[in-house]
Amino acid sequence: MSSDLWDWAVRAYAGEGVAEACLNLQDDHGQCVPLLLWAAWRGEASQADEAAQIARDWQAVILPLRDARRRLKTEISAGDEAERLALRAQVKVAELQAEKVLLTRLAALSDRKSMLNQDVAASLRAATAAWGGPIPEDALTRLVEALTKGDFLRYT
Repeated sequence: MSSDLWDWAVRAYAGEGVAEACLNLQDDHGQCVPLLLWAAWRGEASQADEAAQIARDWQAVILPLRDARRRLKTEISAGDEAERLALRAQVKVAELQAEKVLLTRLAALSDRKSMLNQDVAASLRAATAAWGGPIPEDALTRLVEALTKGDFLRYT
């Protein structure tokens, strides 16, 4: 079950427009991408508060890794490119592993067998509200549209 969510999240995130919509929600609205992906995958609004708490706990690990990865993108000292970029690659692996652990913990919250006819937008609204308040509806709509366009919301 947990690898189902991870595999789905990796495929969906690579879909056209999905990463951009997720990063907009993260960077411009303070949202948690793994929580958003879980909410879309889950397709229904229950357990959003519990999921948000798990995500908050894991953000204490993920955020410092993300900050380090982003900082390592640019020169720190003259001539550091080879070492810096090698370290950045290692930090990225650790960041992705931490996100995978978070998604594993989120997947364990529920049994997702078939979520046909579920309201993904409502699930995303519940997750964003549990995370830290409402966000502009158009930002959520962009994510739902990208997931729909990529056919990532078809549940079986």
